[in-house]
Amino acid sequence: MNITDVLKRPLITEKATLLKETSNAVTFAVDPRANKKQVQEAVEKLFKVKVLDVKTMRVSGKTKTRGRIVGRRPGWKKAVVVLKPGDKIEFFEGV
Repeated sequence: MNITDVLKRPLITEKATLLKETSNAVTFAVDPRANKKQVQEAVEKLFKVKVLDVKTMRVSGKTKTRGRIVGRRPGWKKAVVVLKPGDKIEFFEGV
């Protein structure tokens, strides 16, 4: 898997912003097939930072109802990446 395929998009939520401020951790939506080592390599190469820890979790899709039609949103995978103290990703600054 190519390193550009591993990271899909950054997640900017209240919880992710709080993690960034308190523990220097950033959150990404990643490819469901990616493992922790691939996520670590992708973040280090793309953003030129040192990664200390990676936590991954699968988020299950929600069931949505529209009238009598019931559908389901797809599940996805989330990664919380803890960076070395002093390192930061400029993409998240000012958000």
